[in-house]
Amino acid sequence: MGTAEFAYNNKVHSSTKTLPFKANYRQDPRMGFEVRKKGKYKGAEKFVVKMKEIQEEAKAALGKAQEEMKKYVDRKRAEVDEYKVGDLVMLSTKDLKYQMTGRRTEKLMERFVDPYRIKKIISSNAVELELPSIVKIHSVVNVSRIQRYVGQIEGQRKEQPAPVIIEGEEE
Repeated sequence: MGTAEFAYNNKVHSSTKTLPFKANYRQDPRMGFEVRKKGKYKGAEKFVVKMKEIQEEAKAALGKAQEEMKKYVDRKRAEVDEYKVGDLVMLSTKDLKYQMTGRRTEKLMERFVDPYRIKKIISSNAVELELPSIVKIHSVVNVSRIQRYVGQIEGQRKEQPAPVIIEGEEE
């Protein structure tokens, strides 16, 4: 393990452009066979200036890498709806698949079910729902698992299609 740690600390890191050991301790890692000098080192001022320069470069490189990573992460990040206590929401069936086994095939199953009322706002990413006891999941869900309920337009009716009769038998 020590050899692996030494090898990692003695290699230039891609984001800091310097050795991790040198960035932390302001010196190159010792190999174990260098001769130690006694007394004060006359080039200490140069060394301190050089180390501060290296640390500033590493900090700038990390900042640039962080900005680049943030740019790629923000591509898929979307604004989250603001929910209030009492709002009606539809619950995703992703967590309900095993409870809905008696239904149609997964391919034809609804993506969101029943409007449920929001009981409590936990955080901007989580809400607590008023779920019936037959739903066997935790009542606190992530907002990615819910969708705002849009009721039917006035005058719109849900009509069940008439059964299809083939050769005198209902299908």
